[in-house]
Amino acid sequence: MESWHYLNLGDAMLAGEALEKIKASFAAEYADGRGANETGLFVRHESEGRLHCEVVVYFPPPAASLARRLGAIPCGQPSTPDLSLLSGSEGGS
Repeated sequence: MESWHYLNLGDAMLAGEALEKIKASFAAEYADGRGANETGLFVRHESEGRLHCEVVVYFPPPAASLARRLGAIPCGQPSTPDLSLLSGSEGGS
């Protein structure tokens, strides 16, 4: 079974530029339109009791090659509460 991947972008106040780069990389990866309808990238703001939340991007198994190129770390499938679609389709979740 293929695993999901995650990439912690750190402080939400500073993650905007990194999020845009990830979205652009996803768009370039699926520029032909194939695959973007079958998978997506997901994001969640996580605080784990800290004062400031961090932005974490989740890559489902169909986006594993992009995840690895961006330095994402393998993980299990994230729980869905507060998980939002960042780019693409929810079909890959």
